[in-house]
Amino acid sequence: MPNGNIVVTEEHATRVITLRRPSKKNAITQDMYREMSRAIDTAQNNPEIRCMIITGGSGVFTAGDDIDDFMQAGAANSETLTDGARFLYSLALNVKPIIAAVDGASIGMGTVMLFHCDYVLASTAATFSAPYIHLGLVPVGASSLLMPSTMGYQRAFAMLVMGRTFTAAEAHAAGFVNTVVSSGHTEVEARKVAREICKLPAEAVAASRKLLRAAPEELTRRIDQESHLFGERLTSDEAIAAFNAFANRKRR
Repeated sequence: MPNGNIVVTEEHATRVITLRRPSKKNAITQDMYREMSRAIDTAQNNPEIRCMIITGGSGVFTAGDDIDDFMQAGAANSETLTDGARFLYSLALNVKPIIAAVDGASIGMGTVMLFHCDYVLASTAATFSAPYIHLGLVPVGASSLLMPSTMGYQRAFAMLVMGRTFTAAEAHAAGFVNTVVSSGHTEVEARKVAREICKLPAEAVAASRKLLRAAPEELTRRIDQESHLFGERLTSDEAIAAFNAFANRKRR
């Protein structure tokens, strides 16, 4: 059902979570974090849902956090991290396979969430970045744990510490994208993967997935550690200057 800028539908035992805010390149607000968390959480004990897909539709995945929304909520107050943290906890504690369909730009949280997904499809037009460093901030979402373990320290350093953007081909070579397809075809291909997963024995899939992934306690511990440092960095001179520069650019 439509729910603001998040649309949740179900078909063939798959819950599809679509970010639908095209005028803002699917930038994520606090309300959107809450809706995505709810969609993931309510799937956990529903045996009719065997798999989930997260997509932004054709042309863009997400521009990451809506900085205006973030700043208006009071970026210097740690309470504003609650909705984002809740979403990250939902991902970390999730037990159902999640497929991501990325067509276009995937920035910040858009890229971070992919490392909590189980299968990632990207279009040839997709790009990936987590440029928190440019705002004087630190990694979030256990990305400082998951990125090095997935693609190696050097690539993780380039993305998280240097703020570099990866192309779809580079993301595939780095190992966090499974398949690269033509632009406009990510959702179709994601549904094919979902049907393949849904045909498998559900309990065996859950047990195997649990063996492959980092323990939820390890993920939430790193999320908490990053969130604490993130909150400290928000009040730093570097971050304040970066946010002020962003606000000035917006006013021009």
